[in-house]
Amino acid sequence: MNSGDELGIDIEEKGFYDALKSLSMKYDFDYPEDKLIELAQAVKKIVDDKAKYTDWYHHDDIKAALKVALILVLAKFGYPPISRVEVYKEIFEQAVNFKPKRRYV
Repeated sequence: MNSGDELGIDIEEKGFYDALKSLSMKYDFDYPEDKLIELAQAVKKIVDDKAKYTDWYHHDDIKAALKVALILVLAKFGYPPISRVEVYKEIFEQAVNFKPKRRYV
């Protein structure tokens, strides 16, 4: 539960961080560590925004909005620094498979 503490991020952000880091190693490109942390936080924020709707992953319009928002944030952060369609596909799959922790008060 505390695996992201050393990076200053929560466990859900750490999941996106790990996925982004794994893609950089898989496709052999360098990306600054501090920017990777910021990007993971931005991706989680976008996914949280879309995942607030019940059964959001069954709605094509929400998934399309998620995809557009992810493409825009990735472009803003210059990730990936190489042109690889596979990277975008894997990031989108990670986001769609994200199941947010429900917080009950």
